[in-house]
Amino acid sequence: MSVVSTSEKKRTQLFLVLSGIFIANALLAELIGVKIFSGEALFGLPGAQLSILGSKLDFNLTAGVIIWPVVFITTDIINEYFGKEGVKKVSILTVLLILYAFLVITVVTGLPPAQFWLEVNNTDADGNPFNIDFAFNSIYRQGLGIIIGSVVAFIISQFLDATVFHWLRRYTGSKKIWLRATGSTLVSQLIDSLVVLFIAFYFFGNWSLTQVLSVAGLNYIYKFFVAIALTPLLYVAHYIIDGYLGHRAAKDLAKEAVH
Repeated sequence: MSVVSTSEKKRTQLFLVLSGIFIANALLAELIGVKIFSGEALFGLPGAQLSILGSKLDFNLTAGVIIWPVVFITTDIINEYFGKEGVKKVSILTVLLILYAFLVITVVTGLPPAQFWLEVNNTDADGNPFNIDFAFNSIYRQGLGIIIGSVVAFIISQFLDATVFHWLRRYTGSKKIWLRATGSTLVSQLIDSLVVLFIAFYFFGNWSLTQVLSVAGLNYIYKFFVAIALTPLLYVAHYIIDGYLGHRAAKDLAKEAVH
């Protein structure tokens, strides 16, 4: 009886830890995503000027991509041990928390700033004047189109990831973790890259369809290589989890996740 209780407790703790990692990184990625950085400048290189669908593009990426791969990996691990239902539960909860965060940000950025706060923070490190309240609001606020686009793309890509993952698992069984994990991520992130840009900048913005496809292609190139590069971490995570749960209990949990 105590063995069963301990096993169940470990399962619950594992799901809580994985859910916490998933939610924290997804929420952070949404908040820091307003910053766009140069991938080439990070390594001291000039702009790539890649020709995609007639457009010349550099590797200018949202800061959110830095931690988004953690969400990829965590999704696949939850998929492996808790199935599609586990992924759906944590994904829906994450969407609700992201919407809550944007609601709080909307309220907070609408508050009138204290005069002394503006006066104390009215110059940058070089002594140049700037409006701290305007800067605060500009950083945290995101347009309605971006919010809707990111949330819709997130939920569609997560559900698709779970579906493709388990479709591949029917053919791979418990073997070839790399194939179902990487394969599901590559499919889901292709849709994610297209949907978020299409809704945010084509439907709500003024981008052409060519621009959407060009930038989506660039973002997907990054996600493609990152998904492949991080594959070894999946095996490390599986090794740690199997050791924590016990190989037999981990195997049984993975079997339950298939159904």
